[in-house]
Amino acid sequence: MAQKVWLITGIGRGLGRALAKAALARGDLVIGTTRRGEQPTGLAADELTILPLEMTDRDQIAHTAAGAFARHGRLDVIVNNAGYGLLGSIEASTPAEVDRVFAVNFFGPLALIRAALPRLRAQRCGHIVNISSIAGVAPTPGAGLYAATKSALDGMSYSLAQEVAPFGIWVTVVNPGAFRTEFLSNRSVLRTSRSIDDYAGTSGRAVDGLLTKDGRQLGDPDRGATALMEAVESDEPPLNLVLGSDALDRARGRLDRFEEDLIRWESLTLSTDFTTQTGATR
Repeated sequence: MAQKVWLITGIGRGLGRALAKAALARGDLVIGTTRRGEQPTGLAADELTILPLEMTDRDQIAHTAAGAFARHGRLDVIVNNAGYGLLGSIEASTPAEVDRVFAVNFFGPLALIRAALPRLRAQRCGHIVNISSIAGVAPTPGAGLYAATKSALDGMSYSLAQEVAPFGIWVTVVNPGAFRTEFLSNRSVLRTSRSIDDYAGTSGRAVDGLLTKDGRQLGDPDRGATALMEAVESDEPPLNLVLGSDALDRARGRLDRFEEDLIRWESLTLSTDFTTQTGATR
């Protein structure tokens, strides 16, 4: 297998760290980012370059993208992994909390993709991997705004995949379930600064239950990284990659509910078209 050059954001911990470790073990070259350019503990190799990157700083994002391409003359895989969770009811969130979670989880990856695309198009090859969440497909109470950032990333990715396919560029959206990382710790997830008692039985209970799972999640980040690398190495990488049995159950449940609504409301759906009797064209 040919040696690849990876750019992976947020390799300090979690799935990003596991993916960087797996790529290095394969013999690939990795350019990883952390917020201040600090070297992740236990992750050092001659093939690893660390660059600082604050996902809300668009100028720095453009500079980092240029530096990453210049480091080895190309990039084969770009992984948008950096991000964080915001938990709490939608009503309780503040405008500042909403703005920041969208800035980091959606507008940051978008800026990196836009900065990289001219060079990827010139290469006529490359692979953009956007780490989303099963919450982007099947949201739960208490994670609505986090889910909204991931749904936005999903939707953008689906359109992007069609736009860049003629240039030999692949796009994959990864929807992981709960992995045993630090994501549920206060280093990677925040609760809204306010709470509303009326939501205690919905978003409040869901968030409390989620946080009790820290350290007991089903997903193994090393196995997740191995699965992701296998998808990247395939001849036809997937547009959607769901990781984890819990994520698969949630995705199927969401699809079932969608199908139920399509069937139940089909006649109402079809009633909105112009009728042929009016002579109007569809």
